[in-house]
Amino acid sequence: MTAILLLIMTLMASRTDTYFLPYQKAWIQDQSPLRIVEKGRQIGFSYADSYDSVRMVSGQDARLDVWVSSRDEIQARQYLLYCKRWAKVLNLAAEDMGEVLIDRDKNLSASCLRFANGLCVYSLSSNPDALAGKTGHIKLDEFALHKDQRLLYATAKPCTQWGGRLAIISTHRGRGSVFNSIITDIREKGNRMGWSLHSVPIQRAVGDGIVEKINAAAKRTETREGFLDRLHRECIDEEQWLQEYCCIPEDDAAAFIGFDLITRAETPGIMRSLDWLRGCPNPLYAGVDVGRKKDLTVIDVGERIGDVIWDRMRLELSKMTFTEQEAELYQVLELPKLVRCCMDNTGLGMQFAERAKLRCGYKVEPVTFSGPVKETLAYPLKAAFEDGRMRINPDAKLAADLRGVRKETTPAGNIRFVGDTDDSHCDRFWAMALRQHAANFAPPPGMIFPFQSSPRALAIAAARRECPL
Repeated sequence: MTAILLLIMTLMASRTDTYFLPYQKAWIQDQSPLRIVEKGRQIGFSYADSYDSVRMVSGQDARLDVWVSSRDEIQARQYLLYCKRWAKVLNLAAEDMGEVLIDRDKNLSASCLRFANGLCVYSLSSNPDALAGKTGHIKLDEFALHKDQRLLYATAKPCTQWGGRLAIISTHRGRGSVFNSIITDIREKGNRMGWSLHSVPIQRAVGDGIVEKINAAAKRTETREGFLDRLHRECIDEEQWLQEYCCIPEDDAAAFIGFDLITRAETPGIMRSLDWLRGCPNPLYAGVDVGRKKDLTVIDVGERIGDVIWDRMRLELSKMTFTEQEAELYQVLELPKLVRCCMDNTGLGMQFAERAKLRCGYKVEPVTFSGPVKETLAYPLKAAFEDGRMRINPDAKLAADLRGVRKETTPAGNIRFVGDTDDSHCDRFWAMALRQHAANFAPPPGMIFPFQSSPRALAIAAARRECPL
């Protein structure tokens, strides 16, 4: 049996030279109790770390399970799929146990891969409760994107008390994150906790050979310089390039809505189709910002559940005629449960809002932007984020627009809101602010929705659809 284990370990060591780039091998070979890596996006870290997890539970001296906390359930399943592939490559007997219950009282489960020695790799979403009371090696993936990093760390660290190792893997999400505070402590304050720090910006990954790996997989012939230039050009703004790829966290000080508020509100998988919205049982609200930069118009729809507004649909209409945009808008305005839609009534939006008002009546409220009006719109939106009354779908463009708006004070003491991103005039921010303004309206008891009312009202609505004003 010992000879077989030694053979497996020798085989695993040889695989690192065959499959992994230098920065991946450095991570796998690091046996430190505390490991942390700041990294660029999509550089194959989950690929390498899943191999590391398989090695941890199948090695000669293995005695602890591995618990991997991923950002969401999709990422958790993907991670375990990588582990299964490595088990197959290494000829290790491993059984996919599927979803197993890990906390009956709280109904929490995890994907589980069990090896012949009885040890397991558990992959779960980032609910801190899921790690409470567990023992083993802990890995926190995309740590900086977690809604409560401090609680997750406080729950995870005691799990390693009996010889386990803790690893944190993440890109940055602003200077104010717990993740960045750990990095800062390592670099500037003597590393009192004793972390082993790895830093892998996209430039290092390219220098270590990732472009050649991608070319082989995608059947491309891109040069290293061309690859970096393309990634840079495809970013929404310079902030995204620096933070998501170059490991340089953005300063939240100037942003009206910071990363901490955005991260706390992000909830994957909550967007819905138009057909779903037609059968929605709860009140719906919409905001429409008519873009004046690159012809971007944004229609934002949210559902009220209790006192929380949930993202349900965001239509981004670019380089479309007003007739085409109106066709999209009217489908939203005719949703049975749509209570109110606040529309940009400034500049190009005036005709848009006027025609929608004539067609749909009280459902539509035109809003003319001005300094004081923008202030009235912006502060309630921020308050909804601060109070936990907002759920948004993770979206890089939306996050860029939310952070792109900045509050400035003029020499005369007036407040103004300014901001641009590379693909919009922060139109997504203002569409959401208009949506929130609409949601602050409580319909009087017994209000009749025009598209689910009397036969006469339905006939009038049908005639308007056939002969638009």
